[in-house]
Amino acid sequence: MRKALQVVAVVLALAIGASWAALGANRGWTKTSREVRQLDEVTGIEGITNVKAFLPGVDFLGAGLLIAAGFAGASLLFRKPKQTTT
Repeated sequence: MRKALQVVAVVLALAIGASWAALGANRGWTKTSREVRQLDEVTGIEGITNVKAFLPGVDFLGAGLLIAAGFAGASLLFRKPKQTTT
């Protein structure tokens, strides 16, 4: 059980880190929209519009790593199996 929790903690930490990096690695708070600059073809004026997008921030990364640390900490509650010598 101890080893399984440690493996789950490492896999979870790697998955959270990889997904945070793949989805934009936003170093601020998590955002659910982003600004896109668009040029109006008729007037030539540049405008800003908001587009729905999920940009995970450091709160997403921190919460995921905290959960992974919880699994790693829970693994310490289990004793190591005794080695029998015959």
